[in-house]
Amino acid sequence: MDAVFVAHVESLRPQLEKLLAMDSVKPSSLPREMPKRGIYLLAEAGKDLYVGRSNDIRNRIGGHCRVGAKQGTAAFAFRLAREATGNLDATYKQGEGSREGLMKNAAFANAFIEAKARVRAMDLRFVEENDPIRQTLLEVYVAVVRSTPYNDFDNH
Repeated sequence: MDAVFVAHVESLRPQLEKLLAMDSVKPSSLPREMPKRGIYLLAEAGKDLYVGRSNDIRNRIGGHCRVGAKQGTAAFAFRLAREATGNLDATYKQGEGSREGLMKNAAFANAFIEAKARVRAMDLRFVEENDPIRQTLLEVYVAVVRSTPYNDFDNH
């Protein structure tokens, strides 16, 4: 394996250990001091659910669960609402199954509001990672190692 790639891969385990050693916080009450760039892990009832990466963790977490967050920025909450309402098949065509179409459905819109509240109540951990390559690899590594059910890395 290429030495440059190996060096990146070898950096992943210590970052995972640092992430897991962090005392969790709630997305609704982020600490004043936190890293700008890195990865974050959302968990509920002791089960890791979703890992993401961002160059602005604070803003990205708000995008997942802020009361006024829309379906385009609150992708994890949108996925939870899909699951809650049985609308599991994503479509990019206009109509009832599209993001915009689902948001016109009162039951789905309510489930989306509830999903954002659910995310706000989750446990959150994060770790700084400024290098974009290691940030990407770390997101995938954590998702695989922690078996996060809402990370599928599927092309859409």
